[in-house]
Amino acid sequence: MKQSRTASSVDMMLRLVFLLINLLNLAAPGLPLAADEYSKRDFPPGFIFGSGTSAYQVEGAANEDGRAPSIWDTFTHAGNVHDNGDIASDGYHKYKEDVKLMADTGLDAYRFSISWSRLIPNGRGPVNPKGLQYYNSLINELISHGIQPHVTLHHYDLPQALEDEYGGWINQTIVQDFTAYANVCFREFGDRVSYWTTVNEPNAFALLGYDIGIAPPKRCSPPFKNCRKGNSSTEPYMAVHHVLLAHASVARLYRKNYQDKQHGYIGMSIFTYGLLPLTNSTEDAIATQRYNDFLVGWIANPLVYGDYPNIMKKNVGSRLPLFTYLESKQVKGSADFLGVNNYNSGYIKDNPSSLKQELRDWNADTAAEIFLNLDTASANEFPIEPWGLQQVLEYFKKVYGNPPIYVHENGQVTPSSSSLEDAARVKYLQAYIGSMLDAVRNESNTRGYFTWSFLDLFELLGGYEWSYGLYYVDRDDPGLKRYPKLSAHWYSRFLKGRSVRSVNEAFKLEKNLSTLPYGQYFQ
Repeated sequence: MKQSRTASSVDMMLRLVFLLINLLNLAAPGLPLAADEYSKRDFPPGFIFGSGTSAYQVEGAANEDGRAPSIWDTFTHAGNVHDNGDIASDGYHKYKEDVKLMADTGLDAYRFSISWSRLIPNGRGPVNPKGLQYYNSLINELISHGIQPHVTLHHYDLPQALEDEYGGWINQTIVQDFTAYANVCFREFGDRVSYWTTVNEPNAFALLGYDIGIAPPKRCSPPFKNCRKGNSSTEPYMAVHHVLLAHASVARLYRKNYQDKQHGYIGMSIFTYGLLPLTNSTEDAIATQRYNDFLVGWIANPLVYGDYPNIMKKNVGSRLPLFTYLESKQVKGSADFLGVNNYNSGYIKDNPSSLKQELRDWNADTAAEIFLNLDTASANEFPIEPWGLQQVLEYFKKVYGNPPIYVHENGQVTPSSSSLEDAARVKYLQAYIGSMLDAVRNESNTRGYFTWSFLDLFELLGGYEWSYGLYYVDRDDPGLKRYPKLSAHWYSRFLKGRSVRSVNEAFKLEKNLSTLPYGQYFQ
């Protein structure tokens, strides 16, 4: 299952891993951490806690039961990333075992995605009976264990057939095909699924796949040199524009045909950073707002206000697609909730000279400029800066009218290891959940939290060399046996209503428990 790595692939992997989840950390004073002790009871009644995965990263069975390739299959098999998701964590075959782990851990909910190319192999046309059976079985298994299914329709893995036929997300034809796919999902699963996310972080996959070109469909243009086709100055904006139109179309379908009967909710998730100006200068404050407008406002402004931020329209000009009056009206208010994906924080400094460079729409805050100049020798783990998550939640409250928010992804990266004592992940989760609690106490309309990830997965930007999981997957074991890490014990303790404390106390408390046989711990 493992392949050797060249020096160039090591460098690229480091760049990939920290591309969207390790903003350049400049020297600046940190903000206070959240309270050291709290419990689940401190959150409002009905607040949801869970964990998540995505189809290509967890399922495996890539060539089984009628599934057709997605753009990630094509990308990995072309050698762009070491390893692939052909087997992944074998969730396709081990879903019953995994749901049992979720129930034993105490999850309220499980966030997962549907593989479009498993359910409808050609992207349109006949439904694959085996794919339909798998997702029905998974959903039923979750519900039988009292776990809410939270479903994402598209998590990076577009059917390759649609990419080949018309270019996927850069062609408006995708709106019709995505709506038809969503209709199948609502019709077949909506009687048991109440939370639907249409597209996972389109701002991130547009930058990765269409701007810098280091993720599928691997489209870019100079100054980026690793693509054979594409246009970095226009295609990211086209892709996101069609995502927003597709989301609006799907929301309209759901509200017209399903919501009254199924009583569910539909939303979209957004990749975010916690951001502060590096100094108290007006220039740095403006630059920070500009970054937020280009990264968060790119998605949130149309969903809440019906149009892109003014600074985007000014800087991008004619390269930014326009909404018609009807499209604007349809996109505005089309999300019942917003998902927040947040891992890291950073500080922004203005740099006016970068506006003189072609494609530098964001000024000093240009994503590509920052991402490609990261120090690839950065620490393997994210710094613990939980103020960033609270800042993001407060930002949505202030700028976007405090919409319902679910933290869809939040977690600590570590090198893949058989060590189960992931104290760094315990410390991270304790701090960030505490920070979220501070935001909730400050009237943020945050309603749920999902760790990334439940299991060790095939990480889209790091293969099997990096880990976010609460559960270790032994890739040297033919059965891919799962083992709870210290973080799984810590999270289970929290989910079952016990107080959680600073990491030192948590580590001392849980270390002995983590040596017990798995079943004995959860009895």
